[in-house]
Amino acid sequence: MHSIKSSGFSLIELLIAITIVGTLTAIAVPSYQGYVLNSARAGASACLLEYAQFMERVYTTNMTYATNNGETTELPDLQCSQDLSERFSFDVDDLDSRSFTLTATATGAQSDDDCSSLSYNQAGIKGANGGTGATIVKKCW
Repeated sequence: MHSIKSSGFSLIELLIAITIVGTLTAIAVPSYQGYVLNSARAGASACLLEYAQFMERVYTTNMTYATNNGETTELPDLQCSQDLSERFSFDVDDLDSRSFTLTATATGAQSDDDCSSLSYNQAGIKGANGGTGATIVKKCW
């Protein structure tokens, strides 16, 4: 008689492989999601600084933040804000002749982030979630 040697995986080997893949996925997916949130937040903070440069150009040209060429100052549609439009909305608040506050507010999937609101003002003060303390700024910026 000839013995037939079977090839392939046994059920136990397959279950062990599935368990390993499941465990790795359970670790990798949350880590990746955190990376995506941090990356988008870094983009938003860079975009706020780009808007701040725009505001300084407005002030240099008009000697006021409030008006740009005779009209109320509005934020331009920058490429960075277009790229982040699904995750952040950008606004200028507290706008007057000598001051402004720029804000990036998380929307959509970014709303789950611990740093759901970033701010920057004319004095260069960074903030997050309504506070300007060193701990929250270091964490979120």
